[in-house]
Amino acid sequence: MPQKFYITTAIAYTSRKPHIGNSYEIVLTDAIARYKRLQGYDVFFLTGTDEHGQKIEEYAKEAGVSPKEYVDVVAGQIREICDLLNTTYDKFIRTTDPEHEKTVQKIFKKLYEQGDIYKGEYEGLYCTPCESFWTQSQLKDGKCPDCGREVVPAKEEAYFLRLSKYQKQLEEFIEQNDNFIYPEQRKKEMLNNFIKPGLQDLCVSRSSFKWGIPVSFDDKHVIYVWIDALSNYITALGYDPDGNSDKLYQKYWPADVHIIGKDIVRFHTIYWPILLMALGEPLPKQVYGHPWLLFGKDKMSKSVGNVIYADDLVRRYGVDAVRYYLLSEMPHAADGSITYETIIERYNSDLANTLGNLVNRTIAMQNKYFGGVIQSPDVSGDFDGELQALCLQTVKDVDTLIGQYRVSDAVNAVMNLARRANKYIDETTPWALAKDDASLPRLGTVLYNLLETIRFIAVLVSPFIPDTAKSIFEQLNCTVNTYDSLQAFGALKQGETVGTPAVLFARIDAQKELESIQKELEEKQAQQEDNSGDFVPFGEEITIDDFAKLDMRVGKVLTCEPVKKSKKLLKFTLDDGSGTPRTIASGIAQYYQPEELVGRNVVFVANLKPVKLCGVDSCGMILSAEGKERPNVMFADNAAPGDKLR
Repeated sequence: MPQKFYITTAIAYTSRKPHIGNSYEIVLTDAIARYKRLQGYDVFFLTGTDEHGQKIEEYAKEAGVSPKEYVDVVAGQIREICDLLNTTYDKFIRTTDPEHEKTVQKIFKKLYEQGDIYKGEYEGLYCTPCESFWTQSQLKDGKCPDCGREVVPAKEEAYFLRLSKYQKQLEEFIEQNDNFIYPEQRKKEMLNNFIKPGLQDLCVSRSSFKWGIPVSFDDKHVIYVWIDALSNYITALGYDPDGNSDKLYQKYWPADVHIIGKDIVRFHTIYWPILLMALGEPLPKQVYGHPWLLFGKDKMSKSVGNVIYADDLVRRYGVDAVRYYLLSEMPHAADGSITYETIIERYNSDLANTLGNLVNRTIAMQNKYFGGVIQSPDVSGDFDGELQALCLQTVKDVDTLIGQYRVSDAVNAVMNLARRANKYIDETTPWALAKDDASLPRLGTVLYNLLETIRFIAVLVSPFIPDTAKSIFEQLNCTVNTYDSLQAFGALKQGETVGTPAVLFARIDAQKELESIQKELEEKQAQQEDNSGDFVPFGEEITIDDFAKLDMRVGKVLTCEPVKKSKKLLKFTLDDGSGTPRTIASGIAQYYQPEELVGRNVVFVANLKPVKLCGVDSCGMILSAEGKERPNVMFADNAAPGDKLR
């Protein structure tokens, strides 16, 4: 039976569309999960969204929508980016999922009944963006020590988790489990700065806002983020505090590693372990606090204007180029950097010149000199042994580095193998060997060594740039792509024929690309300035008779699904009050997930002439408000199907 491996990301907060710095974590975690699967592990990979809290309530109010409507939109954007970046999560949890909310209520009640949660009153300095209380001594320059923003005095009734009760137990656990907090400097920071000075009991409920999971026995309170969000790692597996946990929980818990940003290490190595100790559950094996991805030397900020989004990068460079940059550029324990200049430089030097050129010219030479037929590697010579040994050593190195979550070093180890293969071409000069018939057996061996090295590279990069690996295997015309096939050099079979060479990554003209980017940024800025204080002009005046021609009704969404022939259309089946379901196609697929819309009441034009869209007979039009970044479907959840708008 394969060994299990449970890996998670921190769940993303649904306040805003995530930028590329936020997206790094899901790609990093996906690379580790893919590599573990390659090694034969039974992997469960969890990600998702954190959707409650005062900040969400305030954002929703500003947007003029309910908190649930607000988080549905942002959660959809987050999931779209996860899918865009080709990540292979096994479950996407939302903290608004009914089963999660139900289990969190049961966890809270259990801890209260056993005395680990008690009722009191909190008075302190509150940071709304971080949703954290602080004492005066904890502030940095009079502001929040986490985000640097202003704090305000706050006082309210609250429930508290007895952190102090478990302080000694936690301290002993961390000191006895060297790799629990990783890397080492994060462990020292937690012990010396937070735990050993003494833990204060933690506020775990709020009564000053409503957007949260209600405390089941006290409806004045909602459960605070620490118990709500952190519990996702076990609720996603079907944990039940009453002792009836699902088989998934029994199989995969404890987590092998939580992959999180360095700014939330404290929550995952103090609050979370103590919560589990109080529940009597095993602790995760490891928490890895990764560094941040900065824009140059600065933290990304929408207000500063230095934010880069994953979808913009993918549009320009492709998914694998973006994945490669994120994974190769971020150091193990220090912050990484991203700029358009460095993206282009890394794309050209590593992907186009080193990897792409190696594959292209090797496949081309095999076709040119031997009609594509792989020769027998019978005539060894200088440099062969060194290249073969490096292939085998690279597998061992990558294994070790992935085990330490040094993913950038692992990626660079594979790229070093590609560099060595390019050097091998220069050392063996295949074009010179091809001039002498007597040297053809040696040429066949040289090209065999290169093809086999490329196969090693393709297997090893498959967790990092999976589509590229697939393309390489297609060019090799090879299906030997398992981890086990890397235990010895020579799995390629002589007599088989390689495929046709193709360009993996076309070189980018850096100057033209940067000029294009600058132009696009200027156009966006100008558009924002134009729209900053204006709105879309009103249309021509109409009479009441004109308006009466429109039959606008309320319809309940019975089903919603993507239209196979279109990337833009969703197919709706509505209960329009008539007793006969109505079908409407709407071009909002890139903005909404179907599950967000099922069960909702929407507004639609009922007397629009039917039209066939990508094979769907669309009888009407669903109404949306045209926002600056996306359309917002007009909901009418308090109305009934068939109600007419007047």
